Amino acid sequence: MTEEHQTLALLLFSAFVAVTLGITTWVSRNRRGSAEEFYAGGRLFSPMENGFAIAGDYMSAASFLGVTGLIALFGYDGLLYVVGFLVAWLVVLFLVAELVRNCGRFTLADVVAARMRERPVRIAAGTSSVTVSVLYLVAQMVGAGSLVALLLGGTSDAARAWTVIGVGALMVIYVSLGGMRATTWIQIVKAVLLLGGTIALTVLVLVRFHGDVDRLLLTAAERSGHGEAFLAPGLKYGGDWTARFDFISLGLALVLGTAGLPHILSRFYTVPTARAARRSVVWAVGLIGGFYLMTIVLGFGAAAILGPDTVRGSNAAGNTAVPLLALDLGGGAGSTGGTVLFAIVAAVAFATILAVVAGITLASSASVAHDLYASLRRPGGKPRSEVAVARVAAVGVGLVAIALGLLARDLNVAFLVGLAFAVAASANLPALLYSLFWRGFTTRGAVWAVYGGLIPAVVLVVLSPVVSGSPDSLFPGIDLQYFPLQNPGLVSIPLGFLAGWLGTVTSTEVADEAKHAETEVRSLTGAGAA
Repeated sequence: MTEEHQTLALLLFSAFVAVTLGITTWVSRNRRGSAEEFYAGGRLFSPMENGFAIAGDYMSAASFLGVTGLIALFGYDGLLYVVGFLVAWLVVLFLVAELVRNCGRFTLADVVAARMRERPVRIAAGTSSVTVSVLYLVAQMVGAGSLVALLLGGTSDAARAWTVIGVGALMVIYVSLGGMRATTWIQIVKAVLLLGGTIALTVLVLVRFHGDVDRLLLTAAERSGHGEAFLAPGLKYGGDWTARFDFISLGLALVLGTAGLPHILSRFYTVPTARAARRSVVWAVGLIGGFYLMTIVLGFGAAAILGPDTVRGSNAAGNTAVPLLALDLGGGAGSTGGTVLFAIVAAVAFATILAVVAGITLASSASVAHDLYASLRRPGGKPRSEVAVARVAAVGVGLVAIALGLLARDLNVAFLVGLAFAVAASANLPALLYSLFWRGFTTRGAVWAVYGGLIPAVVLVVLSPVVSGSPDSLFPGIDLQYFPLQNPGLVSIPLGFLAGWLGTVTSTEVADEAKHAETEVRSLTGAGAA
């Protein structure tokens, strides 16, 4: 990488940081300091604005860099992530968005605890939400932060460490000063930049092949070394039955996990009505769908133009496929066009990291303050004190994420994203769906659903080949592998639903019919919604 690449990328990134810090400063001067302002941005965003923010929150560095790399290396099998991420929004649109907006105020626990004994449910849901958020956060910081350090030429341990610390410090500033309003505008700016950069690269790839998609696919298959197998299922997940079950497990986690991600659910509270929440998801689905369709073109474009060997030679996981493709499309190494395009992609990657980690940090600090702290504090506390706790929690979560990111910066942390989705689908989704649709659901059922999915998901990953027992595991020197799958979703998701059912049918508590009726009317009509 030339010095011009690094300098230009740093200048573009510095401009983005300056703009976002300016937004945060402006918002912090104009905020009212209320809980609604901090957690939900005053519920003043339009469906289009919130749709762009949801897209910015969801399209992470893993999507922009990781998915494209997987398609470049494994062809058809890499499309699993595209399909899973996109289909997940149908679950969100039809089952979650409008009902969550009507039943809750700021967090997932608001919905689940609406007709239960609040304290145990909030503690369980808050614990699960913080766990999911931290796992997702560390994955973003380590995977994307270390990658960006590499892109800027900082391959030393010190440079990578300072990158992680810098990202963590910025996210704490964004959240603790600006709250949801600043975070939302940062996500909107990031979504526009990411979509603009992706559109430009996609057009350049199609121009390179004169708009002939068949030629693009055939060239990718030829250069892959696998021939037609590159365009057919089975290259990554078809080796044996374990790989096939892993395919199913990962697919379940991706499709069902989005509806339980705390930082996605919190976005539905930033609009004034349930109808606006539904329209926000429609906007988000359009933007996210278009983005993932373009990642398919970029993935096969990287395979056809660069070749999988070049992609793998730069980064074994394929995470550098997009910047390498940008360099080639702009004219190659040393050219002005290549330098500019490469620098833009690196700056967009930086923007992606900051926007996503800001959203996740806000969601986790809201869970700490609104659910855990609110359940344990003495009655009669001032609402403003909860916001103060949320700001302190943002700092605490940031420090934990920085510490874990520094410890794990040399490890393969791709499993953390899949684990975050698996935990969200195993713990949060069963409790959420049962509370919305099951008349007889009880407090014990809610608590058991959360812990019955959370604990197995974490334990199974610890006992999986991702952590130990294989040369590619996190700790290859020890062997604790007793579970053959890398993603626990196939087992832990059914366990979460089973635990919720079992807790309910064995509970002596009688479900409150009046509260369920009130919740049902509120969820469907919005009457009494915050």
